[in-house]
Amino acid sequence: MTDSPADRAGGSGNRPANSVEHPWPVRTIAVKVAQWIDRLGSIWVEGQITQISLRPGTRTAFVVLRDPAADMSLSVTCDPQLLRSSPVPLQEGSRVVVYGKLSYFTGRGTISLRVTEIRAVGVGELLARVERLKALLSAEGLFDPNLKRPIPFLPKAIGLITGRASAAEHDVLTVARERWPAVRFEVRNTAVQGPTAVPQILDALADLDRNADIEVIVLARGGGSVEDLLPFSDETLCRAIVAATTPIVSAVGHEPDNPISDYVADLRAATPTDAAERVVPDAAAELALVDELRERSAAALRGWVNREARALDQLRSRPVLAEPLRLLEQRHDEVERLRIGARRAVGHLLDTQSTATRHLREKLTAVGPAATMARGYAVVQRVSGQERHVIRAVGDAPPGTQLRIRVADGAITAATLGSQELGGTRTPRTKEGNDDRQ
Repeated sequence: MTDSPADRAGGSGNRPANSVEHPWPVRTIAVKVAQWIDRLGSIWVEGQITQISLRPGTRTAFVVLRDPAADMSLSVTCDPQLLRSSPVPLQEGSRVVVYGKLSYFTGRGTISLRVTEIRAVGVGELLARVERLKALLSAEGLFDPNLKRPIPFLPKAIGLITGRASAAEHDVLTVARERWPAVRFEVRNTAVQGPTAVPQILDALADLDRNADIEVIVLARGGGSVEDLLPFSDETLCRAIVAATTPIVSAVGHEPDNPISDYVADLRAATPTDAAERVVPDAAAELALVDELRERSAAALRGWVNREARALDQLRSRPVLAEPLRLLEQRHDEVERLRIGARRAVGHLLDTQSTATRHLREKLTAVGPAATMARGYAVVQRVSGQERHVIRAVGDAPPGTQLRIRVADGAITAATLGSQELGGTRTPRTKEGNDDRQ
């Protein structure tokens, strides 16, 4: 259905257009809103019951239906018999799917959903929805181990989101303080089941994530039924855990319980007690480890010192260090032995050469001119000015030639008087005179 141009302008053809001079009365607005809502028709709506008002003797039951993932609710009215005849007992916190039609009450200006059929969402259907959501988030990569942030060894402060005065809160605080007495917690108590759980947990998570001192957040809850743990499989909460900048530990339920928050959190703890042990170190164990490491380091240092001492002893025991002059003494003896040998060899060589030289000298003396002249021979030289020439033949000394005759003990000056041939050879005769010049 659509409005006519006249209706859009002011309701009817003869009615003036809406303006500041011609405003619409409240009744007109109320009627138009009622008409628009009536056009929606009958619809199926899913939600969680947060309030049931069923008074004896009344013909109408009032129910508040809330969205588990948002702070929004809707008033629902129905026949009381519809609630009483439900195959599954309906109570606050029950997830239901209702079929009805929205109505706008013009007198009070309120909207309510008048339902004619209510179907409780069974555990099987809830688990199937959880599995479908798990598959969706896994396909988006929100379970990827590479996205997991490391938990700090000793956080400055720990955020704790849990129920007020719950066993989970007691376990986490008690165990953590026993392990590390100086640990500091920022606790946010919220609903951990029911229709208000998800909005409150989201608010607490955002508040702790903004705190710069909080280095890890623990989301803790004890065990419970599948319906009780459903808030921790809510899509909005799971995406908020992934989007948080602070590492988050999921400690929801006990070991068999696996809400989706366990998969998207940075660390999954089996129980709240396990979460306290995972995020807070044990002071006694750490001190024992420090003592052990100190002993191991001292033993390692002693071993190193002993090894180095043995190495020094080995070096010190070597002959070059034990008797540093021994090698020099050995070399000194060797040098002395070689020096004596060299001197002996040089002396022998000199003696040999001296003997050879003496023999050569004797041979030279025996065949030399002096020995020959000592046996009666002489050397006759012709003197011509400053020049002297040995006479080898008679013809070299014609008569009147000035001669110098060298004998064994001196020289004689003479002149040629003539010559006489021996065996046909002429021998010069000389007029002799003494000459002592050499």
